[in-house]
Amino acid sequence: MKILHAMAGDSVGGAETFFVDAVEAIAETDTEQRVITRANNPHKIATIKKHGILVEEASFNKNWKFTTAAKMKKHIKEFKPDIVHHWMGRAGMFSQAGDHVNIGWYGGYYKPSRFKHCKYHVAVTQDIVDHIVREGVPKEHAFLLHIYAEFEKGNPIDREEFDTPDDAPLLLSLSRLHTKKGLDVLLEAMKSVPDAYLWIAGSGSLEQELKTQMKELKLEDRVRFLGWRNDREALLATCDVCVFPSRYEPFGAVVIEAWGTEKPLIAAKAAGPKAYVKHEENGLLVEIDDVEGLASSINRMIGDKALQAELVNNGLRAYQEGFTREVFKNNVMDLYDRVRL
Repeated sequence: MKILHAMAGDSVGGAETFFVDAVEAIAETDTEQRVITRANNPHKIATIKKHGILVEEASFNKNWKFTTAAKMKKHIKEFKPDIVHHWMGRAGMFSQAGDHVNIGWYGGYYKPSRFKHCKYHVAVTQDIVDHIVREGVPKEHAFLLHIYAEFEKGNPIDREEFDTPDDAPLLLSLSRLHTKKGLDVLLEAMKSVPDAYLWIAGSGSLEQELKTQMKELKLEDRVRFLGWRNDREALLATCDVCVFPSRYEPFGAVVIEAWGTEKPLIAAKAAGPKAYVKHEENGLLVEIDDVEGLASSINRMIGDKALQAELVNNGLRAYQEGFTREVFKNNVMDLYDRVRL
């Protein structure tokens, strides 16, 4: 089977990270792949190329479509893919009719009209699948395909690198610095969690605003901004609790990353976490924008080792049942076989 992937995402982000993970997993099957993507992340491109996969760089400029469309057409003609997999709405705008099958991938609540020539539509949660059907896509053409997280056991980082005591409770937030991610709420909550340190690993447009808020709250001695990192395994191995305060999150890869690395999880009730995290079973859920509730949950988690152990055990079980690399490989190849017929 031949798969041509088109990905026009940002330089960093959850969907962008999973795209690379997906290509790597599919590379372990009897499948030929090519990738057309933006030249905005050298790590992404190097990771894909190490599997011997041809990568074509394209701008995906929606105001000047000709160049990218020509590259898509060239690869479709010479590679003759069975399936062209369009990752997110921008890539879907460049879908082309032909003898191949077009798939559109939804990491959020996009309009199907952005995937003009896509017959099949794939989403990361059932709620997004339902959205796609409500938007007019036939039910038999909309599929659920969970993402996965796979980690080699990471070696903890020396906390001294970020001026953090070894004996202090360490919270980790893996997140773009964006309003949707609720990091301002987490900073406010930190005022009521006096013993803990917080590492925020991510980049984004709100960096300066969040750093200003940190200073106004007098949290400089306990909060560290790490920037975007490609060593999530090491960060998760180092922390004590993973905190995910997003206001808006269609799925949220952090949930399964915490589960898979056996870290206790606290999440706000955005759509994705709310659908998968069972309160007091495999994580703690708090209301969106609830500073007091978030602080209370963090303090409770830090002080209750038995609760931590229960959440970790149940989270690991949920991860192993539905979100491993092997589960994803089986599911994605089954999907490809079904739509290719």
